[in-house]
Amino acid sequence: MNSTITLTKLDVLRVLRNTRYLIFAIAMPSVLYIAIGNSTKQTNGVEFKAYYMLAMATYGAFAGALMNNSIRIATERKTGWTRQLRLTSLPGGGYVFSKVVTSLVTTIPSVLVVFALGGTVFGVHMDAWKWVANAVVLWLASMVFVSLAVAIGYRFDPETAQPAVMLVFFPMAILGGLWFPLEGTLDKIGKWFPTYQAHKLGTDIITDGKISMESVGIIGGWAVLFAALAVVSYRAAQDQ
Repeated sequence: MNSTITLTKLDVLRVLRNTRYLIFAIAMPSVLYIAIGNSTKQTNGVEFKAYYMLAMATYGAFAGALMNNSIRIATERKTGWTRQLRLTSLPGGGYVFSKVVTSLVTTIPSVLVVFALGGTVFGVHMDAWKWVANAVVLWLASMVFVSLAVAIGYRFDPETAQPAVMLVFFPMAILGGLWFPLEGTLDKIGKWFPTYQAHKLGTDIITDGKISMESVGIIGGWAVLFAALAVVSYRAAQDQ
C-alpha cells in the first residue's frame, strides 16, 4: 500500500507540472472565461457569467481527468515502465489505482481556478452551499473521463493516444455546449452527452437548488460504458 501511495504522489506532482495539463485544464478554460464570460445577459435562466463559469469549469475538470493520464499511460506502456513496476512490491492494481486517483486530484485545480475567477473578477454570487455543491458535482462527473483515460491509455500507443483524445474530447465539449450555448437540433443532440449533463447539473443547482435524475442517469450510463472499455483495454494489454 505504501508503494501505491508513493507512486500516486509522484504522479500527481508530475501532472501538476506538466505543460499539457497546465494549458488545456487550467489556462485554456481560464482565458476563454475571461475573454467571453463577462456578460450580463441571461442564458437558460442563469446569468451568462455564471453559466459560462460552470461551462469552463466543466471543460477544465474533464480535460484534467482525460488528457494527461491517457497519454502518460500509453507512453509508460511503450517505454516498459509498467512492466518494471510489476517486478516491484506494487500491488497488481496499484498502477491503475494511482492513475485514477491522480486524475481525480488534478481535476480539482481546474474547477477552483475558474470558480475563483467567477467570484472575484466577474462577481458571480450564489449561496455558499451552491458553490460547494457545484464543485463536488463537477468533480464526481469527471470520473466519467477518468475511466476513458484508462481505456485510451491501454488501447493506443503514444503517437495515436493524443489524436484519439482530441477526437473524443473536443466534439464532446462542443456538443456538450461548453464553448457556446446550444439551440435547436444541436441542443437535442447535445443533451445525450455527459459534458452537457454535467454542466446542466450545475445550472440546475443555481436555478432550482436540486439536481436532475435524468442528468445523473445519462452521466451514469456513459460512466458504465467507459468503465467497461477500460476493463477490456486493460485486460487486452495484460494479455499481450
